[in-house]
Amino acid sequence: MTTACLFTISAPSGAGKTSLVKALLEKSGNEVAVCVSHTTRPMRPGDVDGRDYHFVARKAFEQMIAAGEFLEHAQVFDNLYGTARASVDALLASGRHVILEIDWQGARQVKARLPETVAVFILPPSRATLEQRLRARGTDDDTTIARRMRDADREMSHYGDAEYLVVNADFDQALADLEAIVRAQGLLLARQVEKHRALIDSIPPPDDA
Repeated sequence: MTTACLFTISAPSGAGKTSLVKALLEKSGNEVAVCVSHTTRPMRPGDVDGRDYHFVARKAFEQMIAAGEFLEHAQVFDNLYGTARASVDALLASGRHVILEIDWQGARQVKARLPETVAVFILPPSRATLEQRLRARGTDDDTTIARRMRDADREMSHYGDAEYLVVNADFDQALADLEAIVRAQGLLLARQVEKHRALIDSIPPPDDA
């Protein structure tokens, strides 16, 4: 087991996942990193290659699929999205915990390939609260809101795939819960033994060994 842990964090749109992950990164310094995904979608104004996504041509993406380079990938409308195994491995090798912000289908694919991955699911305190948050954005009409709620119901129905469940009723508490999950995984015996190898090797075996 490596000293760092891979986390998938899933949530319906409007549950606060992106804000929580951003706050976690700010509080964790260099201990936690988000893996940047690959995509075939065109860059938008303000996008930065390597920060928002790794932007690649469709042919290059398909070649990566054929070579088995993705932990997970999916097509969303006309564009492809995926998480490269090499990107995750490089971050883990640096000793940082790695977060994948991903839907339940992607999280399931990652778990199948890397069973030690820790899955976290974030839920809103209620469906009514989720709808209020979506409406508060002021960017969608009633038809779009209804579609987003149907999509959210499908996403939320897979909360049981996760090892940890965080309910974002209060942002500060939800952030504290997320921090606790990351810290607890870092303190697992196998990871601590690997991290403090010199200390562990200096300890004599128990008398009853």
